[in-house]
Amino acid sequence: MTSESKIRQPIITIAGHVDHGKTSLADAIRNTKVQDTEAGGITQKISFTKISLEQIKKQCPLIEKNNIKLEIPGFLFIDTPGHAAFSHLRKRGGSLADIVILLIDINEGIKPQTQEVIELLKISKIPFIIALNKIDNISGWRKQSENLKENIESQSVNTKMQFQEKLLTLIGSLHHYGFNAKPYYEISDFTKELALIPCSAKTKEGIPELILTLAGISEKFLKKNLTLGKIAKGIILEIKKEKDMLYAESILYDGKLNVRDEIVIATFNEPIVSKIRVLEEILPISSKFKPKDEVSASTGIRMQIVNKDNILPGMPFMIINNNLEELKKELKKEIGEELKTDERGIIIKADSLGSLEALITLLKQENIQIIKLGIGNINKKDLISAETNLKEDPINAVILGFNVEEDEEVKKLNKKIKIIKDEVIYKIIQE
Repeated sequence: MTSESKIRQPIITIAGHVDHGKTSLADAIRNTKVQDTEAGGITQKISFTKISLEQIKKQCPLIEKNNIKLEIPGFLFIDTPGHAAFSHLRKRGGSLADIVILLIDINEGIKPQTQEVIELLKISKIPFIIALNKIDNISGWRKQSENLKENIESQSVNTKMQFQEKLLTLIGSLHHYGFNAKPYYEISDFTKELALIPCSAKTKEGIPELILTLAGISEKFLKKNLTLGKIAKGIILEIKKEKDMLYAESILYDGKLNVRDEIVIATFNEPIVSKIRVLEEILPISSKFKPKDEVSASTGIRMQIVNKDNILPGMPFMIINNNLEELKKELKKEIGEELKTDERGIIIKADSLGSLEALITLLKQENIQIIKLGIGNINKKDLISAETNLKEDPINAVILGFNVEEDEEVKKLNKKIKIIKDEVIYKIIQE
């Protein structure tokens, strides 16, 4: 690497079935306790955590012990509600995440939501590893060593047999999806084989090995993707309200952003141009933000922006550098390409641009046509479109909602249109 080109933090997201322990795994990696503070233990909001290289080394003594040199400045973790938001995280030409940890409960195996993530990972070709959580729930399991491999070896004959059996079943299921999966300690080539890391978020077994694998893959295979670009680019994750202030909680995934910069944000229509009023960056291993004049990717930020009407979650933004018209064209093309509609078909709504695209991708695989799409709750206009379908194309008089609700008005007015809502795309498609 030249001294000029800086390397940014890899963006990591944890995806998987709803109660296989995503937040507790993220807590174990970050050494924090988010899980206990959440309503009913289910993640309420998207949040990001920045972990510095020092903290990574502290959490994973194996790095220093094996004399591994890391150039990455740390990790940026995105903790997402449901598995849905995994699809919510995308940028042009792929995913916002550089690497995904797919979490599977070793005792439960692949569930419908896991299946959906695997399908999306296959389509988007994002590098991923699998964390096989909850090994401590295998009957008779005892933690006897800080070293995962030694710990597996030292289990009783019966416990070890159960572990091997569960492991082989999973390897078989993954083979069915076209993946050659192996426990990380048997892998000779990480580009051809999928790493399985047995672990327990509860006892912290396997967490150092998981961090080591992430760091190794980032350092060895992702470096050219992690070189910091010249142009600031990001994604709006959510618009949040705090004491009468509206904040755009966002990820800056490339370049540097200054509080004096002007940005352009994509919408379904004319892109929004705005100055930044306040720029704040997330503090390492914390949910607090600190005002900054300039931030550098990858990082979690929140902005108060001057022109905030009609900003939708999942939309990309870029910094303007005397090239507004060019950027507007680029953003329009980006949104337009992804969201083509058909002459006839059903009506779909989702909670963000990324989820909408994931929904379109999976519907197209099933040859389901789409006449109208949008972000946000199902409203009266959607109902009117569906009623038009009822007259002209009754089979398509359906509205699908992914992670959204109906407006009150729709609940009152709707007598005859079928509305299918769910947080799992597969369930929606099955219906």
